[in-house]
Amino acid sequence: MFAIIETGGKQLLVKAGDVIYIEKIEGNEGEQVVFDRVLALDDKIGTPFVEKASVLGTIEKQGKAKKIIVYRHNAKSTHKRKLGHRQPYTRVKISEIKVK
Repeated sequence: MFAIIETGGKQLLVKAGDVIYIEKIEGNEGEQVVFDRVLALDDKIGTPFVEKASVLGTIEKQGKAKKIIVYRHNAKSTHKRKLGHRQPYTRVKISEIKVK
């Protein structure tokens, strides 16, 4: 059984047992999280969401991705700038897909 869920402005295909990396959500490691914005479930397609369907998961880690370096430069001037950014993420293990 698979489901397509929406979280963090993105759509993800998940199955029970999958480990996914998503935009940071509130919660501590070991807590349960429920995704109730299920767009599709096996052969059911929602309008826009499948009613009475949810996906359960457990937060495994709250972390930050590797640093990316961004250079900014203005043409015809000596202005240059080097910026770094680390995107926060949450690692979630999908435990169950429920349909009521």
